[in-house]
Amino acid sequence: MPCSKNRGSWCKARHDQLPTQACPARRDAGHLIARGELQTSYKLVIISNQSGIARGKITEAEAEAVHARVIELFAASGVTFAGSYYCPHAPDAGCRCRKPAPGMLLDAAAELGLDLATSVMVGDKVSDLEAGRAAGCGRVIRFGPDVDEDGAHRFDDWGELLSALRRDA
Repeated sequence: MPCSKNRGSWCKARHDQLPTQACPARRDAGHLIARGELQTSYKLVIISNQSGIARGKITEAEAEAVHARVIELFAASGVTFAGSYYCPHAPDAGCRCRKPAPGMLLDAAAELGLDLATSVMVGDKVSDLEAGRAAGCGRVIRFGPDVDEDGAHRFDDWGELLSALRRDA
């Protein structure tokens, strides 16, 4: 199965159990992004590992349904994405796209005309940061309360993260 483009993210929920609104953290992020302060400076792209497909926990059609709902929820807040990419492979597949490999970021850069040296990779896992570094992103940021020992910038609050990006834009 090839790496997929513009298809989906799996939120650990079946498509028939999706929430009717975005979770509070994403809703807050959407509100801040929707003000146009970041979307004028950055192209927003979803990059996601979705090994549940390869492991048979979710079908590709279910992943696409979940993705469509996620996009719909963000769109309701005025947030649009330039693209979205996911790796459907299992962790041991050895593919070029599964983070921490940089394949999805490199594909997004080529297809969307992104300059990775001036791009920001934001993620909640070490593999996200490693993928951003491997792809040559100018900045990698860890979002979430985990303690970082790798020197990455880290934010626990969407408002602080977005303020920092706004200053650097």
